[in-house]
Order: sequence, then C-alpha cells, then structure tokens
Amino acid sequence: MEDLAEPARTPRPGEAAQMVREQYTTITEGTHIERPENQAVYKIGIYGWRKRCLYLFVLLLLIVLLVNFALTIWILRVMWFSPVGMGHLHVTADGLHLEGESEFLFPLYVKEIRSRVDSSLLLQSTQNVTMNARNTEGEVTGRLKVGPQMVEVQSQQFQIHSKDGKPLFTVDEEKVMVGTDKLRVTGPEGALFEHSVETPLVRPDPPQDLRLESPTRSLSMDAPKGIHIQAPAGKIEALTQMDIVLQSSDGTVVLDAETVCLPELALGSQGPAGSSQGLYEVCVCPDGKLYLSVAGMGTTCHEHSHLCL
Repeated sequence: MEDLAEPARTPRPGEAAQMVREQYTTITEGTHIERPENQAVYKIGIYGWRKRCLYLFVLLLLIVLLVNFALTIWILRVMWFSPVGMGHLHVTADGLHLEGESEFLFPLYVKEIRSRVDSSLLLQSTQNVTMNARNTEGEVTGRLKVGPQMVEVQSQQFQIHSKDGKPLFTVDEEKVMVGTDKLRVTGPEGALFEHSVETPLVRPDPPQDLRLESPTRSLSMDAPKGIHIQAPAGKIEALTQMDIVLQSSDGTVVLDAETVCLPELALGSQGPAGSSQGLYEVCVCPDGKLYLSVAGMGTTCHEHSHLCL
C-alpha cells in the first residue's frame, strides 16, 4: 500500500488571498445567520413628557427675554436716555446741565449752583430749604434755613452786598451795620429801640413829622459836641406829663427868637392902676421856677417872692 500523504505545500501570497476571498464569498452567500428574537433596543435622546417640559421651559425663557427687551426699550423711551445724558439732565465738560424743574429726595452735594442767563434760580420745598457749609472735618460752619415761618441764618457773620461789592447790611456778635445812605422805616408805629441808638441824623420823610416818643420812660439825648434840633418849615413841640429840664453844666441856655411865649406863668399881684402899663418882668426862683411880676422903675421880683414857696 502506498498511501503516502502528500507533503504540505505552503501557498504563495497571491494564492492565500484568493482562498480567503473565495471562502468569504461562499459563507456570505449560502449561510443564514439567525438573530435572537427578543433583542433590547436602546434609544438615544429625550422623549415623552421630558421633551415637552424642555420645550415649554425654552418657550418661557423666550417670552421673558422678549418682555425684558420690551421693558428696556420702554424705560429708555420714558427716561429720555441719550448719548449726552438722561432727559433734561445733560453731562457737559463743565458739569451737569439741568433743564426744567427737578426734585431731589436726598441731600445734594455740589460745589456751585448756577441758573440760566435768562431765568432765575428757584429752590422750592413743602417744608423748608436748608443749605449747609461744612469744613474738612464735616462740621457745619454756616447754615441758611428758609422755613414756612422764618428765615434762619447760622454763621459768625452775615453780610449783604450790592452788585458793585458795597456792604449794605452786616451782622455779627458785636454789632449791626447798615451801609446804605438812608435807612427808612415804613411801619405805621415807627421804629422801636429797646436800648440806646447812635446816629448822626434823624429825619422823617418830607410830608411827615418827626416824633421822638417814650410812652412809659424818659427820653434822653446826649452828644459830646451838642444837639441841634431844626424845623425849617414847621414848629417844635415838647410835651411831657412832668418836668422839662434844660440844663447846661458849662454854658448858657439861649432862647433866640423874635417872640418867646410863656402863657401860663404865675402872675404876681397887680400894682396901682396904670403903673405897669401892661409890662411885666420874668422872675426866677432859686429852684428854677419862673413867674411874672409887674414891671416898675426897679425890679419887683422880691415883692412876689412868696410865689417861690
């Protein structure tokens, strides 16, 4: 028996590729591969109620975005925002320029407030308007408060100047100075001074009379170089309930007039008829009292000296 196996032959590279190709073709054409019936299928993504909730959330976000955008446009429109400012408020190189009326709910800190050239500056409040000046430490050094009842100024000195810089009115802790040429008091009761007054001239308006009156106390006028009372177009009256004293410590009391009338002086007894011829002399008592005595060849005051008692 000659059953000898043939020796194995190593195929060449081209033959090996041809064998693999034929084997793959035979298997793929005649082979039926069975797959399991209950094979699980996994879906990738969001489905069902989760998908609907996501779409609803995205829709709400879109609505909120549109509402915010509309509100932003409306605010810009109402507040009048512009590249130079907001509404009547404009930002310039010199500061802030404000047109029309404005209301400040909190304190306003500024260095300078100026009105327009063709209009006045108006500060208005339902309660009061208060302006404070502070030092570097924050302490109030000056205050101007305008209220419904009064105007209050708190400062070391208060001054009012004219447009050319002349001081018109100055007040400090020691004195009050009026720098005008004329101080006029228009009240019907005049001016009331509780203490002394120093002035070089007291004069009323031309059609009115000058009255110096002290209803309950005495009236005193003192001057180092004299007191001059003049009424070029009228008369001077001195009325008092008690005494009028004209006293000169180093000089005389001069009554210089064409006629000096003393109508209510005490009159001494009449002399013989026709002896006085209607002439009288004025006699003075040691205490200064005046009385009339019938004129004679000599003085007759001693005859009626009992009037001094």
